[in-house]
Amino acid sequence: MHKLQRGAAPACLVRYQHGRDNWSAVSRDDKVEIWRELELMQGARCAYCEGEIADGSRHIEHFRQKGRDATVTFLWSNLFGSCNREDSCGKHKDSCGAYNPGDLLKPDVDDADDYFIFVSDGSIAPRADLDAARIQRAEETLRIFNLAAQHGALRQRRRVAVLGHLHTVEALSELAELDPNNEIQWQQWLESELQATAHLPFATAIRHALVG
Repeated sequence: MHKLQRGAAPACLVRYQHGRDNWSAVSRDDKVEIWRELELMQGARCAYCEGEIADGSRHIEHFRQKGRDATVTFLWSNLFGSCNREDSCGKHKDSCGAYNPGDLLKPDVDDADDYFIFVSDGSIAPRADLDAARIQRAEETLRIFNLAAQHGALRQRRRVAVLGHLHTVEALSELAELDPNNEIQWQQWLESELQATAHLPFATAIRHALVG
């Protein structure tokens, strides 16, 4: 999960009205338009786990469940693109029963860097400097989206994504220590690598591994 910048609402959403229409009324063409705007915001990555998503492995996700609050069904600020994994993200959230939506970090409002540490072994943990209220939000977000399962496939996918970059950064860090004159080149490489990986699946985990 990382901070997203939400753009303007798809024009098609004004054609639908809470109380008159339900989500099944949204046409295929309009969903294509909604996905176009979601991809501008989050790329081809799940808004929650940051895993790669594509046609057939994704769905338009209601952050606040439309089944519990129908007024948010067509609200642009409530829509994200989620992967279709049953054991995490949007589908896992919707199978968790009752919870307080205000406890969840919202990707276009909250910055996950303020709440989580992504570890190079693929795990995620709340930051140690959080107060009680922020710990509550961090832990509930991890639980409801099931982002921190210790033995799940999601953790393994993050670990694999990080691994190649971690080997490179370790090797270059050793060279910088051996020759202080390489420090500038090391910093230049790091900045370049951060830019080059910013669009990749699990980019936050990669970035945390690179910057330590």
